[in-house]
Amino acid sequence: MMYGSDRAGLVCAYIFAPGGLGTPITADEAVAWLSDRADHSRFVWLHFNLANAASQRWLAQHLDLPRDFHDLLGLSTSTRVEAAGDALLAVLNDVTFFALEASTASTVTMYVDRRMLVSARTTPLKALDRLRAAVKAGEPFRSPCELLAHLLRDQAEVLVHIVRDATRQVDVIEDDLMLHRAASHRPKLGALRRVLVRLQRLLAPEPAALFRLLNRPPAWVSSDDTAELRQSAEELSAAVADSVALVERVRLLQEEVTAHVNEQTNRTLFVLTAVTVLTLPMVIIPGLFGMNVGGVPFSGHPGGFWAVVGIVVAIVLTGTILAVRRGP
Repeated sequence: MMYGSDRAGLVCAYIFAPGGLGTPITADEAVAWLSDRADHSRFVWLHFNLANAASQRWLAQHLDLPRDFHDLLGLSTSTRVEAAGDALLAVLNDVTFFALEASTASTVTMYVDRRMLVSARTTPLKALDRLRAAVKAGEPFRSPCELLAHLLRDQAEVLVHIVRDATRQVDVIEDDLMLHRAASHRPKLGALRRVLVRLQRLLAPEPAALFRLLNRPPAWVSSDDTAELRQSAEELSAAVADSVALVERVRLLQEEVTAHVNEQTNRTLFVLTAVTVLTLPMVIIPGLFGMNVGGVPFSGHPGGFWAVVGIVVAIVLTGTILAVRRGP
């Protein structure tokens, strides 16, 4: 099966002219260009689908990539951006394109040098799809590093979109909380917090890893590319910081909702306890007077029944007044 890719496992392949515009190429055309070591004016982006078993065979046959790249394909979920000889090796987490939950993520393994960017993933990813759409729309790219920088910005935009959507939901819950209607939102708050925390755990290490690399980048990475990568890392770091702030806000709302629910529970328990206590005289006193033994008060009195009723009513009213004054 092709799984959205060609027979070589390629989802898409572009060759970029000196002007920066990408032109689609086939796997055979990519092989022909890669064999021409003298062409340094252009570079390629090769994007593979690891669900197609042919992709790894093609990579091993036609590209001289580090052993670490093949070891990481589809296996590692730990974020890393590091130098591998004179190239860059990266494992980035990204939000899955077709997913029921926003926190569902997968990884993309990337190899970057001065002549090419190779990316491989198992499932379609949102940020990669945005990058592909930008290339198809004619956006120019001067180098493989600029493609990587664009991908990081797309990651930040995906995270910002998720955070904005979560913020709107939190605003609604906060308004309901002010109107004492937020008890039913406890599951939603828990789901939002789970989504945001998971995305933080996956994406937060990326800016730090990239900043460490940019302190000593490979020699072929230009100053412009370094500035682009640094700006992209800063944007992603800011998006992660926004999600951290929102998680803290959700946590405070959860505590407030829990306190509100506990208050309602305590009030209900107080009412039940008060009702139970107030009904005790109506059970105990008639029970005492109903015993079939000698010496029962008012047994021979013509108004004895009403006297007992009066005593019970007086005790209940007194207890009710005391309960209402003290409150829960």
